[in-house]
Amino acid sequence: MSKKKQLKNQSFDFEEVEKWLERYFLDPLTAYYDETQFQIDLYETEKEWIVEAILSEFEASEIKVYIEGNKLVISASKSPPSMKHQNRVRSINFPFLVVNQTIYATFTGGILEVVISKIDKCVGKNRFITLP
Repeated sequence: MSKKKQLKNQSFDFEEVEKWLERYFLDPLTAYYDETQFQIDLYETEKEWIVEAILSEFEASEIKVYIEGNKLVISASKSPPSMKHQNRVRSINFPFLVVNQTIYATFTGGILEVVISKIDKCVGKNRFITLP
């Protein structure tokens, strides 16, 4: 694989990130959680990481996105809870501190999209990401 150019203010080790992606997609638990919780897809652009979660059973008000250290946690729960709709949770441990990056999220047509900037820095604190 060719080495990617590092952008200004970027502090990612691309070789480590590529190894992490390979491990993530080859991990049998990833497929298991896609089936039992909800499906997640990861995309990379030159300037961003994009995490898409298919949450068509839920409304935006029933979804929480939390950033803690190097972890992104997505949870969804119906209110009131029922046997048919149990709480669903997925987390992704990134090979870098996501709390240091600018992050925003959108929810449209049953798809949650969490965008993590590779360039823009943020406060560096654990936090919830508000859905519009």
